[in-house]
Amino acid sequence: MAQVLFLGGLGRSGTTLVERLLGELPGMCALGEVVHLWQRDIRDDERCGCGARFSGCTFWRRVGEMAFNGWANVDVDRVHALRDAVERTRHIPRLASAAAASDEVREYASYYSRVYAAAAEVSGSPVVVDSSKHSALAHVLRWAGDIDLRVIHVVRDARGVAYSWTKTVSRPETDGADEMTRYSPGRSALLWNAHNAAFGLLARRGVPVRRIRYEEFLADPRAGLIRLADFAGVTLRPEDLDFLRSDHADLRVGHSAAGNPMRFTVGRLPLSRDDAWKRALPSAQRRLVGAVCGPMLRAYGYPINVEAR
Repeated sequence: MAQVLFLGGLGRSGTTLVERLLGELPGMCALGEVVHLWQRDIRDDERCGCGARFSGCTFWRRVGEMAFNGWANVDVDRVHALRDAVERTRHIPRLASAAAASDEVREYASYYSRVYAAAAEVSGSPVVVDSSKHSALAHVLRWAGDIDLRVIHVVRDARGVAYSWTKTVSRPETDGADEMTRYSPGRSALLWNAHNAAFGLLARRGVPVRRIRYEEFLADPRAGLIRLADFAGVTLRPEDLDFLRSDHADLRVGHSAAGNPMRFTVGRLPLSRDDAWKRALPSAQRRLVGAVCGPMLRAYGYPINVEAR
């Protein structure tokens, strides 16, 4: 049974950074956003975090051989059809309340289970980290009978998330041909509410969920990693955190399948809070997001009124 540490939350909440740091720990293998593996990697042959094309990455080639006897044997159209049928935010109430999952849900989850098990075997790591983030996918994986699912729910101030979604960010894995999706502050506020609420519901369904605030994690990443490793059942030695310094981390090459451009960073990665939104997000938009997300901001311990600075 593969042990899976699933990083959940709305995009631009800091999950890629948390994943990269977890991937430096012994016993953990960071896979990136596996939810995008089927299209971006198998079909489009985009770049792995190591810089090679997916088809040319030795790690992923071995995973594909072990999981499916080669990626060519994966029916991507079938995976997409299953995703459209079961992995949508609107399906979460049904996934959360059903007494038993449908055959489609279990079939879709099985594709992920096979990837996780093969990645654990190839890497020699008992824990694999999937930073897919999607709340609906986490609810689907709850019904996989052959994985030990534990979820890290990463929360960031909704106004910082909203500002991040307005920025233009290129996707290096496409060699500059594409950009990451952008949302208006109003749209991202609605998504922030929906996805974070979905992870609260997942916890109430018995899945082990550990919520972390991104800002607090960055304030003391060493303590944060120790707590997360304990949640995953991994015991750390003091020297296992030698890659961490007070203001940066030294990262090795990783094999993340998809995700934020940070996944390509090798070497020194600065660790500092990005509070640019406090001065760059227009006050009207800041108030709008604060109003839409107010109840959940309060629940997570964030102030409602934030002055520009």
